[in-house]
Amino acid sequence: MKQKAEHKGLPTSIRVSLGTAIVLGLSESKLDAKPTTAYFMTYNSGKCTANCGFCSQARGSKSSAELLSRVTWPTFPTQAVLSALGNAFRQGKTKRICIQALNYPEVFKHLEAVVKEIKKEAPVPVSVSCQPLNRANIELLAKAGVDRLGVALDAATEALFDKVKGKSADGSYTWDSQFQMLYEALAVFGRGNVSTHVIVGLGESEREGVEVIQQCADLGVLPALFAFTPVRGTALEKNSPPQLEFYRRVQLARFLIVKGLTRADLMRFDVEGRIAGFGLRKEDLEKVLESGEPFMTSGCPGCNRPFYNEKPSGPIYNYPRKLTVNELEAIKQQFTNLP
Repeated sequence: MKQKAEHKGLPTSIRVSLGTAIVLGLSESKLDAKPTTAYFMTYNSGKCTANCGFCSQARGSKSSAELLSRVTWPTFPTQAVLSALGNAFRQGKTKRICIQALNYPEVFKHLEAVVKEIKKEAPVPVSVSCQPLNRANIELLAKAGVDRLGVALDAATEALFDKVKGKSADGSYTWDSQFQMLYEALAVFGRGNVSTHVIVGLGESEREGVEVIQQCADLGVLPALFAFTPVRGTALEKNSPPQLEFYRRVQLARFLIVKGLTRADLMRFDVEGRIAGFGLRKEDLEKVLESGEPFMTSGCPGCNRPFYNEKPSGPIYNYPRKLTVNELEAIKQQFTNLP
């Protein structure tokens, strides 16, 4: 079997988020919230060649290779995972596959082979989050059967980008090249089928976070929001996560922008860049708040990413399920003074 897998370009091993492994029946444990997307990560014996300061997989990170954010990703034989995935999809246990890709020489060969095998097992939508490097790799993934492509900005400004994942972080990425890859991805996959990540809590103001969200939305790129999570062994391990109220305001702004209900240039900001008004009538804003939707996990369709940024005991930045009445009331109290 090993020879066959290698001949086809299929890696013999793949990492699976612990929650996904439990849903697929590869591990046994209780879950506070089941992932509705199956989360995989390409396996490599070493770390990623990139050096993002917040990432446990970074080249210079001393974190465990089984971590990404605060989630554990054990390794399994690829064929066993594919078989379990087919069964889980047929039973309605998973709605989408999301593959996180490290940077290493064989990664696109591995991604191509894994996606093709997934599509043989089940007609399940597949998202890939990677650094494509060039148009050819983007076209390769599309041809293999990838439905959505994610190219992460992570930072909200060019200066922060350079600091946490660019030249100042001993990394190879640049702000301009990242946007160039988003443009290339849009040309291949089309508007609405390309995603990016924006991490809140790296030092940006609320205004800067909102403005990059608007920039992405205008391009036709879906911005998924993450809260910065300090992980032991990373370059940013001593930094603090964002204040919950700060995150909630950006979270609400992101929802309103993505849904086309307002724009960053219609919002008001104070002298420190805090959101002072969302550019929406009070009654309309109250309806949105009442739904609780802005505070649930944002990302590809079917993604709930349970406890990626937080412990189940809280504070919860991105809810992987509908909010309880008490949770929603607590959040609404944070917006009572906004016009």
